[in-house]
Amino acid sequence: MATVAGRQHAVNNRASDAAPNAAPDGPPDGPRRTAAGDLFSALVVRLFRVNGLLAAEGDRLARPAGQTSARWQLLAMVEDTPRTVAEIARVLGLARQSVQRVADALERDGLVRYEDNPRHRRARLVVLTDVGRAALETIQAAQRPWADALGEKVGERELERANRTLDRVLEALLARSPR
Repeated sequence: MATVAGRQHAVNNRASDAAPNAAPDGPPDGPRRTAAGDLFSALVVRLFRVNGLLAAEGDRLARPAGQTSARWQLLAMVEDTPRTVAEIARVLGLARQSVQRVADALERDGLVRYEDNPRHRRARLVVLTDVGRAALETIQAAQRPWADALGEKVGERELERANRTLDRVLEALLARSPR
């Protein structure tokens, strides 16, 4: 295990100090990424940035309803269909424990309730309450003009293309991930 000082040394190394054949983010004299790998890595960095900006905007949109992005996501996941915490976590790509904490907080606040699941004795269903539905509708009312304005700025054709591309990225990631 590297020490903090050892890791800091790696951070402080300048690119000009690296071996001539070293990848900027790889081991000295190690293999470089392909052009497709470089492009994918650049996409990932952009997606991380987009995720951060969306979370901040989501918090801003959800705040008038007394909610956060995380709480909004969970409310939206059970808007039409009750789901188990594990199902919600799987769809959102999150740890079950983090989804459980949010679900429990929403239950304490009366926005969701747990119901018995006829398909599984121990995995209860998360169900939206009337209070939760009202909070979700408040958030959705604020989100509509925001989404419309951003959608107009980017354009329908570009968004359709971006959605197709992200669908392909999701398929590739899901094909590689253990289930």
